[in-house]
Amino acid sequence: MTTTGDKDLPKAVQLMWGLRESGGRGPKRGLTLDQILDAAIEVADAEGYAALSMTRVAKQLGFTAMSLYRYVDSKTMLIALLTDRVIGPPPVIAQGTPWRVGLEKWATAEFEAVGVHEWWVDIPQSGPPMGPNSMAWLDAGLRALGSTTLPETIKLQLVMNLSMYSIGRRRAARDLRVGEGADFATIMAEVLGTGRFPAMSTALAASAFDNEEIDWGRADFEFGLARMLDGYEIFIRSFEG
Repeated sequence: MTTTGDKDLPKAVQLMWGLRESGGRGPKRGLTLDQILDAAIEVADAEGYAALSMTRVAKQLGFTAMSLYRYVDSKTMLIALLTDRVIGPPPVIAQGTPWRVGLEKWATAEFEAVGVHEWWVDIPQSGPPMGPNSMAWLDAGLRALGSTTLPETIKLQLVMNLSMYSIGRRRAARDLRVGEGADFATIMAEVLGTGRFPAMSTALAASAFDNEEIDWGRADFEFGLARMLDGYEIFIRSFEG
């Protein structure tokens, strides 16, 4: 059901928030918006974000592309809906949780959520996310800082920077796997043996890159997250006096 003023909202926003029924005029064909979005996720999971198109999603469903346009006006709208659907709901952070513990749980959950469908990081961001899941994530992050006396603008900056870090580390972890199979340490030891890069040579000599049992993507994320929260702690302590 729509409410007063809904007609002024973008259609994608209306659909995400349940303010408008999906589907247009014409005979029912047994297709739903949920089915379209699920099919789009299946395509992207199997073939990557670049494979997403109205035609490809329609083929996944066994329909024509024109059938999809009764529910989704364009690929742009499809992607907007997917952006919110794929991220899913945020973690539940119990009231009274210390702010650092809460933000650590929040950021880790976002890192893991994006990792379920890593192609999500390839979606171009043309504006701030406006869906209910995105708002739920932001709300949870802000509530994690509820025990502080920081102004709301500062809380928002801290949460947004933490989110950009989590997403950025997930993108880096995904992209670095492109080179899996290459013996980085061995190759670099050969080409850096001239002494031109002494700091890197020292790190290689100390076997800094040799532990194959470490999930470097996650280890780097956790290390960086801890250092960010160290900084947050110093900042909040100084702000609150």
